[in-house]
Amino acid sequence: QVQLVESGGGLVQPGGSLRLSCAASGFTLDYYAIGWFRQAPGKEREGVSCISSSDGSTYYADSVKGRFTISRDNAKNTVYLQMNSLKPEDTAVYYCAAGAVRLGYCYLALYEYDYWGQGTQVTVSS
Repeated sequence: QVQLVESGGGLVQPGGSLRLSCAASGFTLDYYAIGWFRQAPGKEREGVSCISSSDGSTYYADSVKGRFTISRDNAKNTVYLQMNSLKPEDTAVYYCAAGAVRLGYCYLALYEYDYWGQGTQVTVSS
């Protein structure tokens, strides 16, 4: 079956770092745009970052620019989100998603994505 499985979440102190991984099975990520989304308690799910399927163009929400980095390794069928300088407001369940977006583009809108992972909890607290 088609699956996206996130890993790497956990509890970290403010200023710390985590690297989230999203491994795909049942399909190949090469031709999909990949997005990372998060949902904090009491809030709607929001886009964090995305990377296009062709030239690797990346986009970030203003709240994470300069702190988070998205990347993909097609050979490993895996996408990553490196999170540095974490803040308490980064606490959320993080989801990865894949969408059949036209080449060279990605978006932070939920409706652009076809496949979703189960989410991994990131908690930033002292």
